[in-house]
Amino acid sequence: MLKTDGKTSKVLLIAAMDTKGVEARYIESCLAKAGFTTLIMDMGIRGKRPGPVAVTRDEVLRAAGKTWDDIRNVTSEGDAVDIMISGGVKCALALYKADLIQGVISLGGTMGTTLGTGVMRAFPIGFPKVMISTIAAKDTEAFIGNMDIFMLNSVSDLAGLNRITRKVLRNGALAIAGLVREREFHDEFSRPLAVLTTLGTTEATAARMRIHFEAWGYESVTFHTTGTGGQAMERMVNFEPVSAVVDLSLHELIDHHFGGAFDPGPERGRAALQKGIPTVIVPGNIDFLVTGPMAQARVNFPGRRGHKHNANITCVRTSLEEIQRIAEIMAGYCNESTGPVAVLVPMKGFSCLDHEDGPQPDPEGPRVFAETFAKALTRTIHFETVPLHINDEAFSEVIVGALQKIGGLRKIEVDRLPSRQPATWNPYSSLHTLDRFSGNQHTTPEATGDALAA
Repeated sequence: MLKTDGKTSKVLLIAAMDTKGVEARYIESCLAKAGFTTLIMDMGIRGKRPGPVAVTRDEVLRAAGKTWDDIRNVTSEGDAVDIMISGGVKCALALYKADLIQGVISLGGTMGTTLGTGVMRAFPIGFPKVMISTIAAKDTEAFIGNMDIFMLNSVSDLAGLNRITRKVLRNGALAIAGLVREREFHDEFSRPLAVLTTLGTTEATAARMRIHFEAWGYESVTFHTTGTGGQAMERMVNFEPVSAVVDLSLHELIDHHFGGAFDPGPERGRAALQKGIPTVIVPGNIDFLVTGPMAQARVNFPGRRGHKHNANITCVRTSLEEIQRIAEIMAGYCNESTGPVAVLVPMKGFSCLDHEDGPQPDPEGPRVFAETFAKALTRTIHFETVPLHINDEAFSEVIVGALQKIGGLRKIEVDRLPSRQPATWNPYSSLHTLDRFSGNQHTTPEATGDALAA
């Protein structure tokens, strides 16, 4: 790798220099005019490299533990790309950990975007990332994942310099320059960080918890458990210095194991427990699976109760067997945990849908979860059944008390904290009123179809 002078801000430019060398050099020149040094990492695997780079393709291959013979013997270009991403991540993070780069930019088509974002996703949230891509106007979830990557549509193909590509590449260069420059003047947060999960169906308690955290001097970050939300939360727990976790919504586990739409993958629920962060777990929102429109729900889950959340989402009532399975899984996670844990079971319902006045309650659900969890638990934790609904105002006080007991909450003195009072809310004063917290229109069970039978 090239040595740097340490005087100017530096941006890592990821490019396949055999096919995008001219365009990469143009980005380099734009960044130089803006006062930045560019470190180019060559991820090309075919033609010649035009000019010197900071990280050569040979170094990328060595970092991946591979040789050019390995590249030549792979069965597809996709396998070769995977090798280069593996080595590229190691080289890029080495530069980051040595404080040699302050941002990252890349450019390319489908392959270049796969390479660039594959490396970018390894950086923490907040580290500036810009991807100039020919496919940025398409569905980019596979490339962005749960990370904060800025995607810039190239409009035309990135094939040489012309009046279109010059404008787009220059804008991309100035975008990363602006992100890096502003980041340099941004004060680091000093308050302890608390992480909270929720959906609109438990937002009453989530809103109160944010107020509690602020009153105690904590900064809180909330994640909606919609699949990508849970993934982002798990990643943040691994990257950021998190002081406390309140996992109020375990809904994604239901969807992962039983075919719902908000599937976060198999690792959901593990990060905080494995890292030893003080964690309060509440089995919120495990009373329903999320699927598509009502017609699709009838096909996927025939004979079940379903609630029309909106035109595109139906909440299908979970069975007691499914709740039992989630209790066993969570007990297993807690048994393997390395730090303090509290599990609180709200015995009067898991969400506003699971309320005695809601569209699809089942009073047996909390009992089944609590009994199954207690039976499967093999280590000592703070486990409590609470005779409240999850959205009851008093339930947030129980969570605060549990956090204090396990060492996840201590008073922090913060000057001029805003004065706010916890909101009071009766979610079912009328099922035809706008949900104050989620912005969703509730309707009566009869209006949605109590069962998903054809």
